[in-house]
Amino acid sequence: MAETLRIDFISDIACPWCVVGLRSLGVALGRVGAPAELHFQPFELNPGMAPEGENTTEHVMRKYGSTAERSAQVREAIKENGAQFGFIFNYGPESRIWNTFDAHRLMHWASLEGKQLRLKEALFTANFTDGRNVSDHKVLAEAAADAGLDSVRAREILASDEYAQEVRDELQMWRANGIQAVPSVIINQRWLIQGAQAPEVFEDALRRVLAGTATEA
Repeated sequence: MAETLRIDFISDIACPWCVVGLRSLGVALGRVGAPAELHFQPFELNPGMAPEGENTTEHVMRKYGSTAERSAQVREAIKENGAQFGFIFNYGPESRIWNTFDAHRLMHWASLEGKQLRLKEALFTANFTDGRNVSDHKVLAEAAADAGLDSVRAREILASDEYAQEVRDELQMWRANGIQAVPSVIINQRWLIQGAQAPEVFEDALRRVLAGTATEA
C-alpha cells in the first residue's frame, strides 16, 4: 500500500495565487496517485485590514508600490493561470480585498468536521469568482452551507470568539517557523515548496518523497 502523504497547505483566502497553487497541487496528486491528507493552515496577508476592506488596485499600489498598469497585468496573469485549472477570477474596478480572520476560524472548524477542502473552495469562489465580502458573516455562513456544513452552527461560531485563539496560535506558529509568503506547501512536515508551482514541480517533489530520494532544501 502506498504511503499516505501529509500535506500542509498554508494559505490565505485573500491570496489568488493560493487558488492556482491548490489546483496545481491537485493535478499533481492525481498524477501521482498516492493517498494524501490535506491540512489547510492559516496565514493572514493583511491582518490589519479594516472591516470595509480596500480596493484591490489601490491596495496593491499602496502595499507593493505597483502601478495601476502593472497591477492590471498581474491580474490578467492570475486570470489566465486560473483558467488553466478551471477556476474563474472575476476582477473588476470595484474588486476589494477583505479581512480573512473569521474565514480562518471557519476553516479551523471545518478541519474538525472533515470538510476543509470543500470550504476552502467555497470561500475562494465567493471571494474571487462571485466578488463577495468574505468578512461578512452572512457570506461566510452561506459558504459553509455550500461546503456541506451546518450554516446555523457556522453563524454561532462567527457570532462568538470560538476558535479565535486557536487560529492566532497557528498564525504565530507558522510565522515563527519562517513562513513569510503563501502558498507554502509542506510535505510530511519536512519538505517545503513555496509558490504556485506548476503541476510538474509538485509531482516531481511528491514522487521523490515517496521514493525516499528527496533531499533537504
